[in-house]
Amino acid sequence: MRNRYLLDYLDENYYKKLERSLKKYNMMAYKKLVFDFYPKLRVGEFVGELVSINKHDQTETYELKLPTDNLFIKVYGEVKLNYTVYKNQNTVMLNSLEPKDILMDGHKTELTAYKGIMISKANAQKEMFKIDLISRLEGNK
Repeated sequence: MRNRYLLDYLDENYYKKLERSLKKYNMMAYKKLVFDFYPKLRVGEFVGELVSINKHDQTETYELKLPTDNLFIKVYGEVKLNYTVYKNQNTVMLNSLEPKDILMDGHKTELTAYKGIMISKANAQKEMFKIDLISRLEGNK
């Protein structure tokens, strides 16, 4: 029988803000995170790419890509969970969700969507230009 792992937070308040924003603006990634990946982490099944190992502290850091729309990936980058496993303490430390900037913008203010992709108020013109350019390059006018 495997050991159960406790999910903990590096900064719970900050992480929960990112998680709520992910839930609101990217439900597909949020559902996969909550219903597939969190249960796997609790039973000791560490998914994602192993980024680093610290043998002295007995920790492993992972980066897990969450499913999302291809256009969103091209504009903002991959949606990723960064977490650290403390093997000697049976703890999984949830560090952060990426992309932090747009998720925090989504938490602070209501974001609008352009062609199905959320855009921030601060960089709206730049992001709409990116979305149009990518759409034209792919032929999805």
